[in-house]
Amino acid sequence: MNQYLVDLDLPIEMTEEFIALIPEQRRQINELMSGGIVLSYALSQDRTKVWATINAESELEVQEILESMPLIDYMEPTIYELAFYNATGNGLPAISLN
Repeated sequence: MNQYLVDLDLPIEMTEEFIALIPEQRRQINELMSGGIVLSYALSQDRTKVWATINAESELEVQEILESMPLIDYMEPTIYELAFYNATGNGLPAISLN
């Protein structure tokens, strides 16, 4: 399994149609994160960029994942294959021995 960083440009102005698709986009991202396909997902403060780290066999698979997203028609993706991906934690809370 390879890791890819996806750099997504979002529109400067968000239409009502765009905003209406956000809940479905979040639901899908949460599902992909639960399945270990999306490792991270971040939105810039100015809401013009999204960065995601994705586990996939190939860049083509990443493109297929992106094409299934509700907001893909509003996003311009750039995909980078990573040599490695390090992150702190695994999404689980730290165990307390108290």
